[in-house]
Amino acid sequence: MTGWVTIVWDDPVNLMSYVTHVFSTYFGYPEERATQLMLQVHNSGKAVVSSGAREQMETDVDAMHGYGLWATLEQS
Repeated sequence: MTGWVTIVWDDPVNLMSYVTHVFSTYFGYPEERATQLMLQVHNSGKAVVSSGAREQMETDVDAMHGYGLWATLEQS
């Protein structure tokens, strides 16, 4: 079985504090982990924010789109 990942990409629109809030709220990450992921998105252009079965990653990507973030999924 091949795993899948959800990737969030950097964008010029959303505030860093908002992205941290989304990661904390949706994924349940502690503030410190959510901040680390946000900084990875900001500094590297992208971050893997979740991994698992394709169906769940599709749900996560749709959720990120719902929050106004640019996200994609790919096989890991």
